Amino acid sequence: MILKDTIVALATASGVGAIAVVRLSGPAALTIANDCFSSIKAHKSLLDQKSHTLHLGHFMADKRVIDQVLISVFKNPHSYTGEDTIEISCHGSLYIQQEIIQVLLQKGARMADPGEFTLRAFINGKLDLSQAEAVADLISSDSEASHQIAMQQMRGGFSNEIQLLRDQLINFASLIELELDFAEEDVEFADRTEFKKLVARIQMVLKRLIDSFAVGNVIKNGIPVAIVGEPNVGKSTLLNSLLNEERAIVSDIAGTTRDTIEDEMIIDGVSYRFIDTAGIRETEDVVESIGIQKTFEKISQAQVVIYLVDLTKHSLQNTKYQTELESIKNKFPLKQLIVIGNKADKVNKETLQQLTNEIPELISISAKSKEGVEHLTNELTKRVNIGALNNQDTIVTNSRHYDALLKALNEINKVDEAILNQVSSDLMAIDIRETLYYFGLITGEVTNDDLLGNIFANFCIGK
Repeated sequence: MILKDTIVALATASGVGAIAVVRLSGPAALTIANDCFSSIKAHKSLLDQKSHTLHLGHFMADKRVIDQVLISVFKNPHSYTGEDTIEISCHGSLYIQQEIIQVLLQKGARMADPGEFTLRAFINGKLDLSQAEAVADLISSDSEASHQIAMQQMRGGFSNEIQLLRDQLINFASLIELELDFAEEDVEFADRTEFKKLVARIQMVLKRLIDSFAVGNVIKNGIPVAIVGEPNVGKSTLLNSLLNEERAIVSDIAGTTRDTIEDEMIIDGVSYRFIDTAGIRETEDVVESIGIQKTFEKISQAQVVIYLVDLTKHSLQNTKYQTELESIKNKFPLKQLIVIGNKADKVNKETLQQLTNEIPELISISAKSKEGVEHLTNELTKRVNIGALNNQDTIVTNSRHYDALLKALNEINKVDEAILNQVSSDLMAIDIRETLYYFGLITGEVTNDDLLGNIFANFCIGK
């Protein structure tokens, strides 16, 4: 990786806007920018200016004025990348953006690779690796919950926990390693009782972080909610009502939905991915059968299942719905299941009360008139486990971190067994080193070019 040159990229989204920001970072950033800058105050040089200052002037291509710009100066090490950094705020014309970048390239900069500014921040010690990865999550966050998790990780909440465990384990590891130098004298420098307490604490924290991934992953990607039921009970109408748009085709003809339809919405700061599925029934239609098969696939992938029934079928005990409902409960016993009675506007109060007595957990709504839909969204918020988020606990959302945590737990479990079985220090030291290795993978103490390349290739150019 070449990190001693100067890089340039558009830092704002591509396209026309009121303004655009071009970012320049590296050892020659100040010199290159100064060569292209003509201050509104005569004879001002960017080289002589203090860090974190703004300067109004014109961006020049030789003697030709390209635009009036505002230049921000950040001198190393007090910048995002830890290098000399210049940010050029110009008007948002595509032509102006490209002209400025082309001039900077001609002056000796090169185009930045995806995530290269953040990569340099990591290499220069401005961020650890988990914080750097959180930058990408923050940029892509589309709900309050995913934003909150990314901000907590970017501020170092997750890496601080791991670093603390790593530091404590290193202290004991050094004592274990010291014992190896005095193996013939059969001495113990590491207090095994205290060491066992530390190992138990590490196991507890790792298990909590691993368990949090189930919550973090769905919050980051949207909580999948499958809307299922018999044909023509109003599943597509409910989807449209939740989204407040005509997303799915609605028809009185049973079996209209042959494939799954998905869309997202945010409820109380959490993103939900609603999935309208084909009606569950016996059919000889080949295409509809495939759709029903996909329905069960989506149920298996969903965290919450909304089972919709038609309240106009007065005695629900005489319908096939109970058989299907029990089938879903038996196949997916751990799924959050919400039973919704639709078409409440077509049922009188006495019948509705009878049905509620038959199914106490029933929530009655009218998807068509949106009556009761707010009750459903409130129920969704109750059912989804985001307690850890509300408690400001550390939540793992990154699959790479999750994998490293699983492997670290496996290794620390071996250390626990070694202490219990009074295994020799040299064998115990191997498992301790492996645990430290996986901790280091998370925070970035252990890296290689391939790992960094894979992580930062997913970033947008300019960040």
